[in-house]
Amino acid sequence: MSGTSEGPAPAADFVRRAVTERHIDTPSRTVMSPHPSDGAPPGPVSGEVHREHPQPLTDAAPGTGPSPLPGRTRGAAFAAAPLAMAVVDRGDVIATANETLGLLLGTGSASLDGRTASDLVDLASDARTWHAYREVLRGRRARLRCTRRIRHPDGHSLWVQVTVTPLPGEEAVLMSVADISSRRELQARLRHLQMHDPVTRLPNRTLFFERLTAALETDAYEEGGTGRIGLCYLDLDGFKAVNDTLGHRVGDRLLGAVAERLTRCAEQAGHARAATPLVARLGGDEFALLVEDSTGTEQLADLAESVLKALEVPFDLSGRRLSVSASIGVVERRAAGTTATGLMQAADTTLYWAKADGKSRWTLFDPERNAHRMTRQALSSTLRPAVDRGEFTLEYQPLVSMEDGGVRGVEALVRWNHPQFGMLTPNRFIGLAEEDGSIVQLGRWVLATACRQARRWQLDHPDTDPIFVSVNVAVRQVWDSDLVADVAQILAETQLPPHLLQLELTESAVMGSAGRPLQALQALSDMGVRIAIDDFGTGYSNLAYLSRLPVSVLKLDGSFVRSFQYETLDGADGHSDSADEVIVEALVQLAHRLGLTVTAECVETSAQATRLRGIGCDTGQGWLYSRPVAPERISELLASPAVQAGAGKP
Repeated sequence: MSGTSEGPAPAADFVRRAVTERHIDTPSRTVMSPHPSDGAPPGPVSGEVHREHPQPLTDAAPGTGPSPLPGRTRGAAFAAAPLAMAVVDRGDVIATANETLGLLLGTGSASLDGRTASDLVDLASDARTWHAYREVLRGRRARLRCTRRIRHPDGHSLWVQVTVTPLPGEEAVLMSVADISSRRELQARLRHLQMHDPVTRLPNRTLFFERLTAALETDAYEEGGTGRIGLCYLDLDGFKAVNDTLGHRVGDRLLGAVAERLTRCAEQAGHARAATPLVARLGGDEFALLVEDSTGTEQLADLAESVLKALEVPFDLSGRRLSVSASIGVVERRAAGTTATGLMQAADTTLYWAKADGKSRWTLFDPERNAHRMTRQALSSTLRPAVDRGEFTLEYQPLVSMEDGGVRGVEALVRWNHPQFGMLTPNRFIGLAEEDGSIVQLGRWVLATACRQARRWQLDHPDTDPIFVSVNVAVRQVWDSDLVADVAQILAETQLPPHLLQLELTESAVMGSAGRPLQALQALSDMGVRIAIDDFGTGYSNLAYLSRLPVSVLKLDGSFVRSFQYETLDGADGHSDSADEVIVEALVQLAHRLGLTVTAECVETSAQATRLRGIGCDTGQGWLYSRPVAPERISELLASPAVQAGAGKP
């Protein structure tokens, strides 16, 4: 571990005196005269024998301060200090060490003298720590503190904190070594508790993301391996029912049993490879298996299959047999350019697909499918403000009389002129609007705009019979808003006669109407508004119930019309499905007996139009007559006595 500089250097006078005393505290000896006279050689001072004493620790005059401790006492303090210490010269050699350091390192203090200090506490194995240590020895750094792991002679390891501080006025440094093994062990236990799930004993979400982030760092995949990463993200199917019916205690035991099987699957997958996948519990009944240096989607698919098979076997929890399955989202990609957030988003999306596709299966991440989902999400998030920004527009497709070709009405079809995705047709956003409820706001705008345009046509063409406008209504508009009040208000504001407004609802919505929806339809019908069943023939087709609904129009689903007689390339009539013709003919006759009119959708050829006319259909709608067009084009068609085939084609 690299060292750090911390704080001012501690006082070291007593250490310096201890070092000094180690050299000068010797037996008494004769002192030579420092000033020989008369050229005589130096010799003993006559009659005097002196014993050397260390110099005092202070230069204070007698009586001016506290009496200093003798040097011998200070040396004894260094030797007996409970903190392991050593004086190290500038060459990284131990000059002296106390007994505490010898005991800590498993050797006597005397045997440490002359040893290389950095070797004893492993300072050279880390380049940054070694550099910092050398800077302290050179006097260029005030302090070094680092944590090292060293080997004791008896075989066990020690965690020590090493502090190195220069000794003022000396060509040496003081090294102190503190045993922090107990503290490190406690920290390790606390970290294990913090990073592991108490129920399953697996790594928890925090540790999982720590490992995932480390695996995605550049150094991790550039030093070797495949440079790829894989993830199996799984969720137990129906686990909530276990907690709700059997209690959380049984649920926790089931989670523990699932964790054991996942761990075995990971260990088996890691037998033939360098690393075993990491198994983690991310929360609730969600687990993850992280595969570093994955070899491709096949490896992840095999792992997912093994997990599904392992969970197929019922669990025996104290005599109680429980069965559980899982849905798994599988993601495998290059580590370069991947983020932990991006990988988890992809895994979460894929897990959702697995559940939507039927559960108890694994699903591989599909970029194209995800792009479609992202587009849907982008559209959904901007639907509501798009109405206020005026991004929607209406086009109108004529409803033409099968008898004389005259325009009887138009269907209003909404388009979204999206600033990013261009012009979007209803099938791209109506479903989203129904899901998030914005269909109410959008439907009200469509209704008001269409009624206003129908009234304008009526005023602009007073010499022709006015045409009605048909507007699609979602069931949610009936439930989440006062549709009757909205229609009444819009008709009053636009001054459009009620019989010139037709509201279309799908067959499945109308046939199941009861309570409030049925009351709303009845009130609208009593108001004079026409009610049409769209896509008739593909839903319930409860003909008995049909007679009790306030419906005035049936719109035959286009699938029937497409199977009718059609024109071949040489102009001859092709084959048709006689069964569909019989069904349509019967529906038309029944509708007429009930006083309803029939509109055929998706009329594309003159042969289809001829046959539908013969069966008795009242009006037709399709590309044979016109594509959906702008309001101005409808004005041009109203000026003509009849719509020619293909009049609305570009």
